[in-house]
Amino acid sequence: MLDGGELDVLTGDYLAELTMLILGRDRLRDPDLGYAKTFLRQLETCLGTALDQGTRIVTNAGGLNPAGLAAAITRLADRLDLPVRVGYVEGDAIQRPDALTANAYLGAFGIAACLDGGADVVVTGRVTDASLVVGPAIARYGWGRDDLDELAGATVAGHLVECGAQVTGGNFSFFTELPDGGHRPGFPIAEVHPDGSTVLTKHPGTGGAVTVETVTAQLLYEVGGPAYLGPDVVTRLDSVNLRPDGPDRVRVSGVRGTPPPATLKVGVNNLGGFRNSMTFVLCGLDIEAKAALVRGQVEEAVGKDGLEFVLARTDHPDATDTEAASALLHVHLRDSDRTRAGRAFSAAAVELALASYPGCTLTTLPGDATPYGVFTADTVPQDAVAHVAVLPSGERVPIAPPPTTRLQGPLVQQNPITGGPSSPRTRRGALGELVGARSGDKGGDANLGVWARSDAGYAWLRHWLTVERLAELLPETAPLAVQRYELPNLRAVNFVIEGLLGAGVAASTRFDPQAKALGELLRSRIVDLPADVPTGVAS
Repeated sequence: MLDGGELDVLTGDYLAELTMLILGRDRLRDPDLGYAKTFLRQLETCLGTALDQGTRIVTNAGGLNPAGLAAAITRLADRLDLPVRVGYVEGDAIQRPDALTANAYLGAFGIAACLDGGADVVVTGRVTDASLVVGPAIARYGWGRDDLDELAGATVAGHLVECGAQVTGGNFSFFTELPDGGHRPGFPIAEVHPDGSTVLTKHPGTGGAVTVETVTAQLLYEVGGPAYLGPDVVTRLDSVNLRPDGPDRVRVSGVRGTPPPATLKVGVNNLGGFRNSMTFVLCGLDIEAKAALVRGQVEEAVGKDGLEFVLARTDHPDATDTEAASALLHVHLRDSDRTRAGRAFSAAAVELALASYPGCTLTTLPGDATPYGVFTADTVPQDAVAHVAVLPSGERVPIAPPPTTRLQGPLVQQNPITGGPSSPRTRRGALGELVGARSGDKGGDANLGVWARSDAGYAWLRHWLTVERLAELLPETAPLAVQRYELPNLRAVNFVIEGLLGAGVAASTRFDPQAKALGELLRSRIVDLPADVPTGVAS
């Protein structure tokens, strides 16, 4: 990014819910840790280049210890004989004696204050991902708390670039249509304008693509309803307009913002206990009976409490090789007792190798238990958090909460109206012939965004893909609460599936624990497609 062309600010998003848990465990071992050490290693090779070019760096790699990372950057710069001014933002840590970590999602005005104070590098702890872009825009254009549309526009820009190449063709449903087949997508650039509009692009000569569809895909990633809540502004995703602006350029405009809520989201991580897993290979005939035998034997050996058995029917009838003829039985154990979840469990599974079903084999060796975390979300009043920008001079600048907030009503899901367009002719085909999808995790919930490739496709999709139809296509969602929202400007429908991931990524035993593949599973389902809706993207 630094070598490829002009760049005012380089941002780096290092934090996820799971990352905070990992950093919390690091800090238990060493109180001086708690930040992303990877960032320091990367910075060593490029800090000089950034300083020479006048490119400022803004990152949340400070994690649980932004002051510690800021000090480490200063030591690194001294070793490299580079003059660097470092600012950092603190105040996100919430005192919860019963929690491993508890951190409020701060906004962007602390970052802006550090930049206004002359920082070359700004380090934060837990801020919203989009704040890494919103903060520099505030510093550049002097926006205030009342510039809600501008803040909302920059929030969309921040959301689009937070996952790097995921907006330039990475993880894209139609990757085979990309110029390089998705081989090496470049990283994105957000050109943020004074009115909050943005052009998404990338450096010339880099791979991937920036199109309305690649931008749509990322815009749908890990969002809920049309009102996208943030600490500085509520961004109306249903106001976003996307249009081409030249080769590998997409203009994002029309974004509207409303006052933020009076509370901040708090991410809380706790150690939930210990976990272990073993996988049995079941080959050939009598798969269900073989699985039942293993279940009974394992339960007798270690007890039933905390055990979970998942049978993946990957076997094919009349197969000519062992792998194609085999199903997989995943056995998970979670327990507060590390001894029971450790070798006592895995050794018991291995000891069945000569005393269980015919052809008994396992894919895993016996191992010890590992700790797992449980993520929950809470809120605190905005004015209960001491948001502080620490400038390179050492001056501490308190960041006041927004003067105007708005009570946020409950999210209301949108069910499609009846009497939608129907095609007299249908054909059987994969749903993904007409739609793209992007899915991901939000704590224990999953988000699944689906967009149509044409106006005709959206007219069909928004009436056809109901919550009930989703339950038919993805049966694991049937017993769960599912919220459905429409985003007509994006030709998209978004679903939030509550509790699909249980207690969060770190505790989930799903084959796809972060729901990253959920969208592709949906696209693979064979359904009755309208014969009069063409495949491919609308011109």
